[in-house]
Amino acid sequence: MVFAHDTELALVAAASLVNTDQAEGDELATTAALDAFVERWGWTGRRAGDVDELEQVRALRPRLRELWQLDEDAQVERVNAMLRDARALPQLVEHDGYGYHLHATPSDAPLADRMLVEAAMAFVDVVRQQERERLRVCEADECADVYVDLSRNRSRRYCSTSCGNRMNVAAFRARQG
Repeated sequence: MVFAHDTELALVAAASLVNTDQAEGDELATTAALDAFVERWGWTGRRAGDVDELEQVRALRPRLRELWQLDEDAQVERVNAMLRDARALPQLVEHDGYGYHLHATPSDAPLADRMLVEAAMAFVDVVRQQERERLRVCEADECADVYVDLSRNRSRRYCSTSCGNRMNVAAFRARQG
């Protein structure tokens, strides 16, 4: 394991959130879609369940996507600003069988604040462990999804097996043609 469980989960959830903003449509177009996203990633704490909350969460996507594209100094500056803006106060908590891990916002903080701070705290670990090269953008044609390369040898090139398969088939066809 490269990172602690909560760091890996926060990084992968942040990438998933960024990737809900697709050219072919917004995967977080409704509060029901946000409910499903929150359920899939196990977000706990207070929920408003309204359109305002949905818009706040959707507004996180460009801020988080930017973290995949910045150099280290700019990334650190943005992460620190995110933590300051949310008045993050890290604490050890235990729930849902994960053992002790860090939460930096109270459970009654707005969902968007909790999501932003969880991602920012995960990026703190990425920078501290000098693992920024694990933050990648998919190399597949016509895909701009972000992901975290958690492979042992840092060799992952695509955001998903479907992108990898698509590119492998295209390469095979090019060789045959």
